[in-house]
Amino acid sequence: MSGAVMVQNDVQMTESNEAFGRALRRAGRCLRGVGRMAAGLVCVAASAAIAAPESAPAPTIGIAMHGAPALAPDVDHMPYVNPAAPKGGRLTFGILGTFDSLNPLIVKGLAVQQIRGYVIESLLTRGQNEPFTLYGLLADRIETDDARSFVTFHLNARARFADGRPVLAEDVLFSWELLRDHGRPNHRLYYAKVAKAEALDPRTVRFVFDDAGDRELPLILGLMPVLPRHALDPARFEDTSLAPPLGSGPYRVSEVNPGTRVVFKRNPDYWGRDLAVNRGLWNFDEVRLDYYREANGAFEAFKRGLYDFRVETDPLRWHEGYDFPAARRGDVVRSEIRTGLPKPSEFLVFNTRRPIFADRRVRQALTLLFDFEWINRNYFFGLYTRSGGFFAGSDLSAYGQPADARERALLAPHGAALLPEILDGGWRLPVSDGSGRDRDTLRSALTLLEDAGYELDGTTLRDKATRTAFGFEFLVTTREQERIALAFARDVKRAGIVLSVRVVDAVQYDQRKLAYDFDMIQNRWDQSLSPGNEQSFYWGSAAADNPGTRNYMGAKEPAVDAMIGALLEARTRPSLVSAVRALDRVLMSGFYAIPLYNADRQWIARWNRIQQPPTNALSGYLPETWWQRPTAAGQ
Repeated sequence: MSGAVMVQNDVQMTESNEAFGRALRRAGRCLRGVGRMAAGLVCVAASAAIAAPESAPAPTIGIAMHGAPALAPDVDHMPYVNPAAPKGGRLTFGILGTFDSLNPLIVKGLAVQQIRGYVIESLLTRGQNEPFTLYGLLADRIETDDARSFVTFHLNARARFADGRPVLAEDVLFSWELLRDHGRPNHRLYYAKVAKAEALDPRTVRFVFDDAGDRELPLILGLMPVLPRHALDPARFEDTSLAPPLGSGPYRVSEVNPGTRVVFKRNPDYWGRDLAVNRGLWNFDEVRLDYYREANGAFEAFKRGLYDFRVETDPLRWHEGYDFPAARRGDVVRSEIRTGLPKPSEFLVFNTRRPIFADRRVRQALTLLFDFEWINRNYFFGLYTRSGGFFAGSDLSAYGQPADARERALLAPHGAALLPEILDGGWRLPVSDGSGRDRDTLRSALTLLEDAGYELDGTTLRDKATRTAFGFEFLVTTREQERIALAFARDVKRAGIVLSVRVVDAVQYDQRKLAYDFDMIQNRWDQSLSPGNEQSFYWGSAAADNPGTRNYMGAKEPAVDAMIGALLEARTRPSLVSAVRALDRVLMSGFYAIPLYNADRQWIARWNRIQQPPTNALSGYLPETWWQRPTAAGQ
């Protein structure tokens, strides 16, 4: 069955000969396409096309969340790679922080995230030029029905772990069960939706879902990391470890210097090197991850060429900091990449688990007090824009737009959670005069605070009932964050609020963030063009009290949960857009975070010894597509 499309034995052969012939011809085209793709891409089973020839989709080489995959069956590489990229050399990352674990699949510890992809693979892999489409990797074929009530994966017969053992259905089931019971909160949440899992044969595994309304589940299971059953002890899986993990990916861990460096070496026997989805990827013989404890020290290391590229997040540094000799000579190249994704947005996040932030009016007042115009002019050279929503710069954003009929129908039962001006599209973020002393916003903020039970006592804002002074702590770990926090402390002081800025190292910061041990932090939620189950992980009620999720604000709003459910049930792109916009409106109405700024492009600096394809993916820069420039001796 390794190169053919499965046709179920119990198909009812009552259709017309013409319809049956059409289905067989579609199956034949799929078979030829799989052959051209080196058995590395996905065909949806022809059984559905035969059983319902007029309504079922033709076999395809992938599975998309909405619509059909973009790539044709005879494609031999992804459009954003150089299929002739030379192999060899070394790519060095410079990473701010540290690590104490090589297991990124558990809550404990600070893990090396690049283990995923480089060392541990999934059943399917993303098409980075599409909102959410997956193509075959460990699994070369997939079956599902129109309702997406189940998914069946057929493993590539060539798939091997780095020790040479085959990847089998028992490894997939083991991984699912292990991550469901012992993995990170998002894995536990997603994989618990499987009602039944079974191996149909040594290389075929089937999952049946208990909630047919969640149409993303086949794709979620497709992205599940596959771990070797023979090399893992479930009883110790949740313990942090620096032991190199065994995976099926293109690299193996070859060196570990705790807290400082991890080195990956290319696996010369990598089973998937000839797959079409891998052509032009994984070009370096060695990938080194060097860790730095402090941001300025990391930048100085880059200027000396100690690592190969950096993603710049500081406008001041991007604007003024790259005037050093190597950059002037052209040895360091800077690129500004506009992606097709929602703009990455930074927020100042209220921890609503704290009683001081439990009242929405308090959060709204503090949003009014934040003087973005002053900060953007004085700190960011006016390079940033700002959006009130969480999906800025895309058709998913509801900011400044009136709700359509579908949105209003979804939101109708949840009127109490929504501000009318946000539903109508009339609400805008406050715009100050940029002086740092805007009187109008101060008056509006004090009115809201008074309604919430606070009053000015001289120059101190106090709770009317307890006379407790209003104050909170802003937890930061970088100088850039500290600068923003100090500016905000100046803003809120005008309303009698004491904001203390607490600077901690990266390790303590991550630990406190994961445990929700903070009053306020700065955070960024990256969004895709196909939001799905991760939205529950970001702000679903079930995630609020579960350590390790990204619901840092502690949102527990039934309307949020309902809108997440609606977007998971969406069968068409318009339905998805309406559901996401409805979610955006509820989040904006909750004032869970103060929008800080939007970055409308990625700022990438790299040494010119590292080269990249001429075309970027929809998702932006991808180091796995890069290669080292051949030396003169090697040409």
